[in-house]
Amino acid sequence: MDVELTPGTKLASVVCSTEVIVIRPPTADVSVECGGASMVAADAAPDEPSGDLADGHDEGTPLGTRYHHEASGLELLCTRAGDGSLAADGELIPLKDAKPLPSSD
Repeated sequence: MDVELTPGTKLASVVCSTEVIVIRPPTADVSVECGGASMVAADAAPDEPSGDLADGHDEGTPLGTRYHHEASGLELLCTRAGDGSLAADGELIPLKDAKPLPSSD
């Protein structure tokens, strides 16, 4: 991917409607993928996604969810839902765990 991953960078999938924004950039170079294909800058995305989702990369990306790739520190926020799953260098990125709220006791 030729897109520099800085906070606020918007990425779009080429195989589904998923769009994300970078919350925290990675500490090392990684390829951000959705549905098994590399994501592109949102302004360079095709009008209509084309291609097939890769096996195992088709769980979907719900709107408003955060994803955190532990190995690289990359954190993404889904701004448009789609059918593909997010990955970094081919490794699926899990949902970020919510912070526990302090006890009110």
